[in-house]
Amino acid sequence: MQLRRLGSSGLRTSALGLGTMTWGRDTDALEAADSLRAFVEAGGTLLDTAASYGDGAAEEVIGGLLRDVVARDEVVLCTKAGARRGPDGVRVDAGRGALLDTLDASLRRLGTDHVDLWLVQAPDSGTTMAETVSALDVAVRTGRTRYAGLANHPGWSTAHAATLAAAAGVPLAAAQVEYSLLERGIERELVPAAHELGLGVMAWSPLGRGVLTGKYRRSVPADSRAASPHLRGFVEPYLTDDARSVVEALVTAADGLGRAPLEVALAWVRDAPGVGCAVVGARTTAQLRGSLAADDLELPEQIRAVLDEITAPELGYPERR
Repeated sequence: MQLRRLGSSGLRTSALGLGTMTWGRDTDALEAADSLRAFVEAGGTLLDTAASYGDGAAEEVIGGLLRDVVARDEVVLCTKAGARRGPDGVRVDAGRGALLDTLDASLRRLGTDHVDLWLVQAPDSGTTMAETVSALDVAVRTGRTRYAGLANHPGWSTAHAATLAAAAGVPLAAAQVEYSLLERGIERELVPAAHELGLGVMAWSPLGRGVLTGKYRRSVPADSRAASPHLRGFVEPYLTDDARSVVEALVTAADGLGRAPLEVALAWVRDAPGVGCAVVGARTTAQLRGSLAADDLELPEQIRAVLDEITAPELGYPERR
């Protein structure tokens, strides 16, 4: 698998990353171990998690696997902080104390003294960006993380944070955002901002929350995320007529290439301008192997152009005049 540099940083990751949102909940430790072995054997390095995944359960599973299955130095370990579960549900908190406390708890669960990449998981309107960036600065300078970045932030706040971080001498390395043929909003401002600021784009949910696999063309499978009580709301936004049109076009393209729809969808994201890594959240090893099969696929320019055209985001003022 190809290794890529994230933006202008010195951090190199595999072009495909392994997401762990379901680990410790829908994916047990044995299945996670099989997936991690398959991923590393295929040349994958980036293992992506968050303190909020299963309220820490995903990190606990990873901690066990890094002791018993794969050596710590075989993976590029990325985790996120800034979303905390309380009595009233998940609350965004990107204050310095909350972020650093969460990072320390993550390191304990992961069984390591540092992560390779640490991201602020979501924007916090109640905390100044200067304070949030100060936490990233502390984490890097104390060795708890090698690199820092943001997740799910719009272009303007990403630019703000990157400017503050650069002034502090700790440039941001990455911006992790949702990106797929069903969600191309980052092309308006985030991708150009990341390019100018030297941030690598990490695309999460490149398969459109599973919809671009084609599994929902006729119905909702009983074992799918859309049938899961806690993940149904995650998938439903893409179970629309517009999304179905995209899926049908994708299936047609895949049939013409003799490949699976998910391989085409993944290759499109992986090789899109500015993308350093596409993170797939496979629930099972079989699903992961389907994504790994896309490693050798380079989309013909004609196919890419057609998919670009039918899924292009609307641009207007001020992005385009």
